[in-house]
Amino acid sequence: MTSATTATPVIDSPQKRPPKSRGNARGSWLQSMSGYVYPTIFLVLAAIAWWIVTEADLVAPYILPSPADTIAAFTENAAYLWQHTVVTTAETVFGFVISVVVGIIVAIVMVYSRTLERTFYPLILFAQVIPKIAIAPLFIVWMGFGPEPKILVAVLMAFFPIVIAGISGLRTIDPEILELTSTMGASRFKTFMKVRFPAALPELLSGMKVAATLAVTGAVVGEFVGANEGLGYVILQANGNVDTAMLFAALFIMSLLGILLFAIILIAEHFLVPWHASRRNLEQ
Repeated sequence: MTSATTATPVIDSPQKRPPKSRGNARGSWLQSMSGYVYPTIFLVLAAIAWWIVTEADLVAPYILPSPADTIAAFTENAAYLWQHTVVTTAETVFGFVISVVVGIIVAIVMVYSRTLERTFYPLILFAQVIPKIAIAPLFIVWMGFGPEPKILVAVLMAFFPIVIAGISGLRTIDPEILELTSTMGASRFKTFMKVRFPAALPELLSGMKVAATLAVTGAVVGEFVGANEGLGYVILQANGNVDTAMLFAALFIMSLLGILLFAIILIAEHFLVPWHASRRNLEQ
């Protein structure tokens, strides 16, 4: 007599993934911040070398001010520097925003019209190679000593990188994807908004990073030519008075302004194109 035994199949329950620990999140944050370690070390060493050179009187104070004198120029003239920083910041931001809007429009028009590209691209290139310090006096003559000439110089400085990046980005899309969207009945506008423009964002944001720093330079160049306010005016006054500490203070503020604009675009890039390969490489 045989007894039949039925075997009950054992179904393995799917293992739950362990939740990410705080240690892993902290490690990933530290890894992302590790890219700033070497620049920070370099800046600290440069500041120490600067302090040693000035304290040992190896260089005359009117050539290279000491860190203490530069800090004193910051603190003793804080209100004065802030007033002129606001002026240069406003000129830079307005010039940058105008260059972004106009640059993107021009890039779109050139991508969709070969005739207009052949017509206007050489003119844009010609305008780019002209030194802005040479044509800035013309803007002063045409527009006066207000903020308009400085904004226009900032626009001219920042415009070209955005146009080039925009054209390159809009053309990086695979033609087969455009054919697929057309086959599926998508309009050219919808294809542009949903496919082409998002694909161009990485290139466009890279151009905006370059343009942001150039906009600061353009605004200051315009102030060099003719102005009674702004960081360019401060630098000219400090140079005329052989006040290198004040000159260094204004230069540091200019650098911080450019870095701040660059950082804002970098943060925007983190949220707008988290899918891009460059962002994944940074997070690994």
